[in-house]
Amino acid sequence: MSTRILAVSELRKRHCIPCEGGVAPLDPGQIETMRGAIPDWTVAGNRISRSFRFRDFSDTMAFVNAVAWVAHREDHHPDLEVGYSNVRVTYWTHAIGGLSENDFICAARIDALLQDE
Repeated sequence: MSTRILAVSELRKRHCIPCEGGVAPLDPGQIETMRGAIPDWTVAGNRISRSFRFRDFSDTMAFVNAVAWVAHREDHHPDLEVGYSNVRVTYWTHAIGGLSENDFICAARIDALLQDE
């Protein structure tokens, strides 16, 4: 049985759905399907994360502000670790203690911030 890989363009068209708990986290097969759309992100346990490097503090903070805008628009918020020229973004859905589609939607939208389209 082959696992369908989700296209990043398909994932970026979706929007987060409020999650207050009561739903199961994604299972390993669902995670693998979603992960295909965000290959630069690492899955570890019940979280996905990616580290980004920038030229200087100004570029770093511009990125952090853009991530905050995505989080606000989708009403789904990451954990951020910020340094002078680096940012680590980590997503997981706190309400369910694991990964949801929302985490992957936001990761794909963050990747799009740095792409020339």
